[in-house]
Amino acid sequence: MRCARAVVLTVSAALMPSAYAFAGPVPKDPSPARFRMRSEEVFIPMSDGVRLAATLYRPDVGKTAGKFPAVLEYLPYRKDDGTLADDLAKYPYLVTRGYVGVRVDIRGTGRSEGDPPDREYSEEEQRDGIEIIAWLARQPWCNGSVGMWGISWGGFNSLQIAARRPPALKAIVPLMATEELFHDDVHYIDGLFHVDEYELSMEVQPAITRSPDYPLDEASLAARFDNPPWSLLYKRQQRDGPFWRRASLKPDRYDSIAIPALLIGGWLDGYRDSIPRLLEKLRGPARAIVGPWNHSWPHDATPGPGIEWRREVVRFFDRYLKGRATGIETEPRLAVYVRHSHPPDTNLKTIPGEWRWEEGWPIARARDLTLHLTPDHALAPESTPPGAHTLACVPSSGVAAGFWWGDLVPDQRSADAFALVYDSAPLAEDTEILGFPRARLRASADAPLANWFVRLSDLAPDGRVTLVTGAGLSGAQRESAARPKPLTPREAVPLEIEMHFTSWVFPKGHRVRLAVSNALWPMIWPTPHALTSSLELGGSEGSRLVLPVIPFERRPRPSFEEPRAAPEIPYVRSAGGTWPGQWAVCRDEARQEVHADWSGTSETEYPWGRITDSESLSYEVSDIHPEAATIAGEGTTTITLADRVLAWRANLQVRSDAGHFYYELRRELRKDGVRIREKSWTEAIPRDFQ
Repeated sequence: MRCARAVVLTVSAALMPSAYAFAGPVPKDPSPARFRMRSEEVFIPMSDGVRLAATLYRPDVGKTAGKFPAVLEYLPYRKDDGTLADDLAKYPYLVTRGYVGVRVDIRGTGRSEGDPPDREYSEEEQRDGIEIIAWLARQPWCNGSVGMWGISWGGFNSLQIAARRPPALKAIVPLMATEELFHDDVHYIDGLFHVDEYELSMEVQPAITRSPDYPLDEASLAARFDNPPWSLLYKRQQRDGPFWRRASLKPDRYDSIAIPALLIGGWLDGYRDSIPRLLEKLRGPARAIVGPWNHSWPHDATPGPGIEWRREVVRFFDRYLKGRATGIETEPRLAVYVRHSHPPDTNLKTIPGEWRWEEGWPIARARDLTLHLTPDHALAPESTPPGAHTLACVPSSGVAAGFWWGDLVPDQRSADAFALVYDSAPLAEDTEILGFPRARLRASADAPLANWFVRLSDLAPDGRVTLVTGAGLSGAQRESAARPKPLTPREAVPLEIEMHFTSWVFPKGHRVRLAVSNALWPMIWPTPHALTSSLELGGSEGSRLVLPVIPFERRPRPSFEEPRAAPEIPYVRSAGGTWPGQWAVCRDEARQEVHADWSGTSETEYPWGRITDSESLSYEVSDIHPEAATIAGEGTTTITLADRVLAWRANLQVRSDAGHFYYELRRELRKDGVRIREKSWTEAIPRDFQ
């Protein structure tokens, strides 16, 4: 074991921020802040001799012996440069209250030894995770109890490792994560082919050698720079099956997790569907907080309001890692931020709404409200005589829905112009929904492969349209995502489209809008057919919308503190962020083509140098030839050191024709502007019902 770079931060425990309004008993406080934090690097030995680099954020007890629970965060995102600023802002709250924060680089990433994994959530990653937990529990400073936490990847593997039941793992806190990979993860949104900036960034970051020396010897470069691209592996796996099930809990592995879990999600995060499923099905004590946030930590998410979520985490870990009574197990199991209507605004800073406790999931008082799609483009409480609407698919439509089913998006009228649209009458009273709205369609297409997309929106009296939620479904996957089959052209089939988990209060006088289309570009790759679809309306089997309505009931509210200011970090400065970046869209009416460009940048200063990340993507699709779509992107990480400038770059292109996707990735490493290494991968991948 080797230790290095000890750092001591002093964090004040005197700040007591104000709380949100609360109508119930005030919960007990977490452990008080009474320690300073110090950090040290250790190398954790694996059974095969490889050592994994870990930073221990520890209470500074001087020469006094002390035993504390360990809380593990286990990522490939480079603890010494990629996540350092976040870690130094996040861990003091935990550590000063008597925990050891453990930030470990996955094998072959950051400062850890070994070869990189061949995919996310690999078997090797999870086996190593079990060994890490056992090692932590044996340390003289540990009380034998280990927790896991993390956002996104760290939330995913918290769930996955908990399912393997390592004995010392006592509780987990997954944030913005899912237990369902094929349908929910970023590679196939709703089970449909998707490419975005994440896949580009993950072809750059794993290729970078360890910090802060960034060696360029052959052994270091061969292990990482030459490692095959993960995105190529995913693009070969176009249907559900063992590849995706291995690390998923859905549909029948929820019983594998028996320890307590605190689940944290956001209405603008693409992974939020997991929260009610896990809350309902996990065997162990499960609690959840769902706020208005995007894919960010809840103390600094935009939009807000943010909360001091770390306080709730410490209360949770106090109970299950220290055995300290905090009253958390007697509180209602679901704290939910009920979103109120607002105009579409991609720069909104605060989502209007209010916090509320619910006893758990499902909510007993919820009621289904069925609205029928009618021939006069209405949503009506009663069925009408049969009818039908047809829609010529516009493959380039749907930009207003964004990158995934999350983040703030603009007014939906530009997307609605290319969809079949159905509006309710003005509502006679405020109407709240909470759950999974469902579109039950009866539809056909004149092609063997077609996708259907539904978007649920709030139509204000002034005409503005705010997206509430939505979802997509491939007609080929209507019965099974693992065994897709073609449509019979012009034969109507039932389609059950469950929209993504949502909360919304439609005000009196507003209308509910449902938009139905066959394209949602660039979120989803278009099918290769210029097609026309038909929607059956009215009658006993006509298309309908089912809303999960929540009748009003006075409920207590949780007392979440406002976020505390992060401690001063004098030696790390960050600016900007690649996500969510900036969009520009250009429609060429003469050629019936649409081009969309996206870009994002960020920069971080360290004592030893500067890291600049930049990414850009260009999307092109033709309404005449939807089979010939293209996504091209470039991601660069530039590391400026005292004696040299290193630039790792990846150029990715994915294009298609009627039968194949064509994948091209080129990695490049430059030193002081001179190319010193390059490697490319090219493959034609048969389209498999995508």
